[in-house]
Amino acid sequence: MPATTPPGLRAARRPATTALAAAVLLAGVQLTLASGARADESPSTPPGTESTSPPPEVDGNAPGLKLRSGATLAPAKVLDIISVVESEGGDERREDTNENVKFALQAEVLFGKDSATLSSQANGRIAAIANEIKKQGTSKVRVFGFTDNLGTYAHGKVLSKQRADAVQKVLNQQLNDPSITYEIRGYSEDYPIADNGTEEGRKKNRRVEVSFPRGG
Repeated sequence: MPATTPPGLRAARRPATTALAAAVLLAGVQLTLASGARADESPSTPPGTESTSPPPEVDGNAPGLKLRSGATLAPAKVLDIISVVESEGGDERREDTNENVKFALQAEVLFGKDSATLSSQANGRIAAIANEIKKQGTSKVRVFGFTDNLGTYAHGKVLSKQRADAVQKVLNQQLNDPSITYEIRGYSEDYPIADNGTEEGRKKNRRVEVSFPRGG
């Protein structure tokens, strides 16, 4: 699983901001532009499947809805507002929702090729994430490793877990907070975020994600 080491991101040049989606009640869509620890061994929630806040109650008989005769109101549905900021080179990505913050670092900025040994530039990247964790005051941090689909699934499983462990170890040292619980997983090629049929896509899929709740 190839990897190179681009320049550090902490001083990223002109972050390119993208927007995913904001969907609030009844599919109103808005695009937004933007930028001694314990380990939890309980079953993991797969990435991207976290539950959101319950939808507000809506009165189907409210006159302001102006439904046509015989029409009924579909169940209310609320999706998280998602803001995504990606560095100019695409090697780091930050995703904010109403409830969570997630950082995704491409493996190339953290590790050598097919390696779980952190590069000399990795500590600065991880330190920036640690500062955000402190800012949010969270007590639970998830560190998930992922690979592309090259090589065997079993090898990817081991490598992605080793990389997640390496990032968690540095986070733990920098945070120095025994009240934080870590959930550490290696997912191999599961949950790709890009097309594994191209090298550009595989590069995006080789990553470590660090996520945690907003405000604890």
